[in-house]
Amino acid sequence: MYGDAATIRKILTELGDTWAIVGLSTNQRRAAYGVADVLQRFGKRIVPVHPKAETVHGEKGYPSLKAIPFQIDVVDVFVNSDLAGPLADEAAAIGAKAVWYQLGVIDEAAYERTRAAGLDMVMDRCPAIEIPRLG
Repeated sequence: MYGDAATIRKILTELGDTWAIVGLSTNQRRAAYGVADVLQRFGKRIVPVHPKAETVHGEKGYPSLKAIPFQIDVVDVFVNSDLAGPLADEAAAIGAKAVWYQLGVIDEAAYERTRAAGLDMVMDRCPAIEIPRLG
């Protein structure tokens, strides 16, 4: 419902290749770590966003979206649903083109706000699953 094929394709192929990964750290057991690796292999630049601001997969980390000193195309969110809404609002505030909420991350009010702000959005999907399907 919150990830139609056309929007998924648009975000993955048309909106830009710089992805802020919120919740990405050096913890290899976390899903964000593996997803970031897949996105890199498919040509995306990943930007770790985590309070620790760690370098992950060779990319410098930042403590927040606002701290990133360059344009972000897509904000990929790996936090609990109850914390995700403000991140969608921040994505709009920094001029991102799209927001991607990972599997299990759903906030219908944030979806409506984000779409109303003109951004594309997908919820409850994983780009590491979707991008290989594009062929």
